[in-house]
Amino acid sequence: MITNKAINNTVNNASPNKSANKTNSNTSNQNKNKTNSVTENVNKISSLKINDWRVVIPSIGLNAQIGEGTSTEVMNELVGHFENTSLWNGNIALAAHNRGYPVNYFANIKNLKKGAEIQYYYNGNVKQYRVETVTIIKDTDWTYLENTKENKITLITCVENEPEYRRCIQGIEI
Repeated sequence: MITNKAINNTVNNASPNKSANKTNSNTSNQNKNKTNSVTENVNKISSLKINDWRVVIPSIGLNAQIGEGTSTEVMNELVGHFENTSLWNGNIALAAHNRGYPVNYFANIKNLKKGAEIQYYYNGNVKQYRVETVTIIKDTDWTYLENTKENKITLITCVENEPEYRRCIQGIEI
């Protein structure tokens, strides 16, 4: 069972720092460079290590390693895996920051549309998903993290400037 404490620890730590609210052309150029770098990493998918644990979303240039847990320490370096969700069959749930932190892997998931492809690599295997659900949920609604009979992947992050809401993307295996 997913607890509100675990979920709130994940997403409440996603408040942006004050310097993240400043915009200038340097920041824009840095973001473009980061996006180009991420896109290059997506293109290097064939060089993945056999036991690499990661999520790849080509349409938004995401290629990120996953770590167990959703603590600040994990999410400051990796995409976090909700510990009480599946690793392979059923509902795999992941969380990441989208702004204001050392790494903001889910910065562009707000741009995902139904039908987008998500690739999940675990223990030398890969599953492919198609986005079916793009929604905003209350920070107290964790029904999307419940286990399912069908194979799904769920991505959770904060909604910018709306701390009581979470962005939720869910894909089904294809």
